[in-house]
Amino acid sequence: MKKYTDKEIKEMYDRNIDMLYRISYTYFQGDKAKAEDVIQDLFLKVIDKNIRFENNEHEKAWFIVAIRNQCKNLLKRKWNEDVELDFDIASNEQEDNIIDLVMQLPNEYKLPIYLFYYENYSCIEIAKILNVPENTIYSYLNRGRKKLKIMIEEEK
Repeated sequence: MKKYTDKEIKEMYDRNIDMLYRISYTYFQGDKAKAEDVIQDLFLKVIDKNIRFENNEHEKAWFIVAIRNQCKNLLKRKWNEDVELDFDIASNEQEDNIIDLVMQLPNEYKLPIYLFYYENYSCIEIAKILNVPENTIYSYLNRGRKKLKIMIEEEK
């Protein structure tokens, strides 16, 4: 199979970078360097292994699962367990504030809320991507929304 061209890599990068950055940024609670490192590693993996996708939706779904797995693996490593990650709010704008609050949610709520509200995936699609029962996604979204509401009220 032929290798990716520079143009193909750039197009793939442009299609996915914002989404990948937001997901990895949430896992590392605002640590930009770790978020960028995990994305770089993921793209190197795709290029080195010449991973091909059926279409853009397949590509997007693959990247979501892969970035989630890479972030979780990095967080599990022993040398990472004792490091307290810094969290700082990027700006005072409402939208930035909400995504920052999403980043503060427990891990099981972050990705479902992000995928549902920011990437417009349905609960069925999220359940398939995360390999959990659909009802679990509904529970995560419900609990996550309740936590977000409390967090928003506390900020006022």
